[in-house]
Amino acid sequence: MMSAPPPQNWKNRTLWTGDCLDIMRGMNSASVDLIYLDPPFNSNANYAAPIGSQAAGAEFKDTWTLTDIDVEWINLIESKHPALYRVLLATLTKSDKSYLVYMAARILEMKRLLKPTGSIYLHCDPTMSHYLKLVLDAIFGRRSFKNEIVWKRTSAHSDARRYARVSDRLLFYALDGATWHTQYLSLGKEYVSRDYRHTDRLGRYRVGDLTGPGMSDGESGNPWEGYDPGSSGRCWSVPKTGSYAAWLDTNLIPGYAQIEGVHARLDALSEAGLIDWTSKGYPRLKRYLAASKGEAASDFLADIPNINNRSKEKLGYPTQKPAALLKRILRASSNEGDVVLDPFCGCATTCVVADALDRQWAGIDISPKAAELVRSRIDDMTRNIVHRNDIPKRTDLGKLPPYNCKANRVRLYGEQGGDCNGCGTHFEPQHFEVDHIIAEANGGTDHLENLQLLCSHCNRVKGDRGMEYLKTKLQL
Repeated sequence: MMSAPPPQNWKNRTLWTGDCLDIMRGMNSASVDLIYLDPPFNSNANYAAPIGSQAAGAEFKDTWTLTDIDVEWINLIESKHPALYRVLLATLTKSDKSYLVYMAARILEMKRLLKPTGSIYLHCDPTMSHYLKLVLDAIFGRRSFKNEIVWKRTSAHSDARRYARVSDRLLFYALDGATWHTQYLSLGKEYVSRDYRHTDRLGRYRVGDLTGPGMSDGESGNPWEGYDPGSSGRCWSVPKTGSYAAWLDTNLIPGYAQIEGVHARLDALSEAGLIDWTSKGYPRLKRYLAASKGEAASDFLADIPNINNRSKEKLGYPTQKPAALLKRILRASSNEGDVVLDPFCGCATTCVVADALDRQWAGIDISPKAAELVRSRIDDMTRNIVHRNDIPKRTDLGKLPPYNCKANRVRLYGEQGGDCNGCGTHFEPQHFEVDHIIAEANGGTDHLENLQLLCSHCNRVKGDRGMEYLKTKLQL
């Protein structure tokens, strides 16, 4: 019998100030239900909130060079995630590669943090969305990809020598069995006027078929009230299950859902005045507007406006997203009580919305301004918002065997094909040594994910330094 996943090793309503990579590495595995991230976009620009705005002091840079990342993560990805490493090699510029390595290291941690039923939404723009999708495919698997959501964030405007750029992208990935609640939008006036053009004592309605294609030898193929569906090559298709049948049962015909016979259901509908007969004697079902949940939300979001100068929620934060966007996401992919994480929380809109929707939450941001903003945006100060600058200590690791134990040596020998991860020389089992890819001093653990085999010579040359140092020495 499988044990329950370990609980999160941090309190609900916690906001950290610091690098999300370091903090996430200290969080327990399988402790989060939903992750939304709105990271830098590799826009080659720096951002700061205007002086005098509520978010004044918040700033971040979105320009990238190889000095912005820990090169040891490149070596870990090359060693342990070869498919992901090939994606990184496909980039055209050093800036793009630096940005994607930065993102890949953090998304690997997010994958670890998600519960088996979790979902992740990565907010980006067309600058790097195609590369980020490849990174997500390599980490989560293509089967986990659900949608590329296009959010129309601004109205049309003129861009020089190209179509106006008015949209962002949200890459939505969900694991098997992930929470999902279809979201519905109000039907537009034009749609209602066009489709629900009939009215009776119960309100507006449209008419729909009571028959479906194909002949039947059973009751669904027999005539009713003088109409024979078989004369048109059809058979009866009378609602028994589904949302409209449930609405009929609840509002108009008590016990409708328990009626078994096709003709018996037709009789019940007729008695309730729900069948509309055409002049040619063809029966149709009245479908009332009151029963409609609305239009199912699609992967094109044009109904949620962006923050503008007239928005009441505007804080002045450079990349602030509207609360309505986060409400759509959280309601679709989480339940009350679920744990929501935003590792680039900025002005903390995700945290504020999660709190309002009775979700547990944690946020991380490099700027201390986020902690100040989340406190000011959540009025009820009895909610005990926690602000931390430290790295949490994982409680789900259990007791690990010594990193250089026989089991690890055998496993790594098989994974590496018997070759040294430094010079590539093939060695006999007794001549290799277990080494940490990311040094313990830099937060590396004794887990196999962070271990490799080196020959004695390479291990001595490397010492406590990174693999980049060893590779440089081997090229001399």
